[in-house]
Amino acid sequence: LLCHYPLPPPCTQPVPNPVAYFLHQSPWWVHRGETLGNHFVELVVPFFIFLGRRMCVLHGALQILFQVILIISGNLSFLNWLTMVPSVACFDDATLGFLFPSGPGGLKYRVLKMQEEAARGALAPLRYGCMVRRAVHLALAALVAWLSVPVVLNLLSPTQIMNTSFNPLRIVNTYGAFGSITKERTEVILQGTAAPNASSPDAVWEDYEFKCKPGDPGRRPCLISPYHYRLDWLMWFAAFQTYEHNEWIIHLAGKLLANDASALSLLAVNPFEGRAPPRWLRGEHYRYKFSRPGGPHAAAGKWWLRKRIGPYFPPVSLRDLEDYFRSREWPHPAVDVD
Repeated sequence: LLCHYPLPPPCTQPVPNPVAYFLHQSPWWVHRGETLGNHFVELVVPFFIFLGRRMCVLHGALQILFQVILIISGNLSFLNWLTMVPSVACFDDATLGFLFPSGPGGLKYRVLKMQEEAARGALAPLRYGCMVRRAVHLALAALVAWLSVPVVLNLLSPTQIMNTSFNPLRIVNTYGAFGSITKERTEVILQGTAAPNASSPDAVWEDYEFKCKPGDPGRRPCLISPYHYRLDWLMWFAAFQTYEHNEWIIHLAGKLLANDASALSLLAVNPFEGRAPPRWLRGEHYRYKFSRPGGPHAAAGKWWLRKRIGPYFPPVSLRDLEDYFRSREWPHPAVDVD
């Protein structure tokens, strides 16, 4: 019940897949239907659990179907796969019985025999240990309910806070993979140059390509779910803010300037492979959107259209980063000559 989140738009989700490209082109009424279905499954369907066996089974089926749609629509890592696990508990033996052989000696037959034998036996009297366990369960339920009061108030607040704990024990909290849904997609593109002067108009800047996140407009969106490229995911979040809020990206820049093998292994394309590492590295901020199927850009093999917004962080060299690394007690990267 607590593991859901809004359905991310195909274009602005962290790492779109090829299906997202086509879903993005759907008519407006399809997107309205997606939004309505999202709200129905997340706000109404969870209460089906308390409405008897059949409605509980329906709840499980709808929740799993919803997660399957999310899995098809984008690379949302393993979140949706994990969310399906609690819904399996909604299917009882009678619902899943068709999956097992029913002949004599089969698993289904043996389970039925065990149930019949248990039904014929007398009910054991309630023991002291069982009573204590029930009392502990009720006390724990009361504690969680009491601690949940500020969480529920936050949920109903127009200034809702995401991913926050409201008590030192951290037993209850607010969780959301996406606190809000963006309407535009921006990307940070890392570029390097071997030119001695970064501000020279003759400097040739070459793009680093990540394994899955959008970069080259002509590269087809990847398909990796349920696998998760954490760096690609973090680059998506970094594009919403500045590099001052994401100092790790400067650390990554230093690693790339040093031709660090471990950092380069996280990327798909190193433009300086087989050459000396770049002298300068910069981050450029771009706005991305899907090309239109059948349009001139799609005909030219472009999945994306991009427009430069401005610099994300200025050109830096290893020498420029010495004080920056030292102030944060990061080891200064040594150039890998291999």
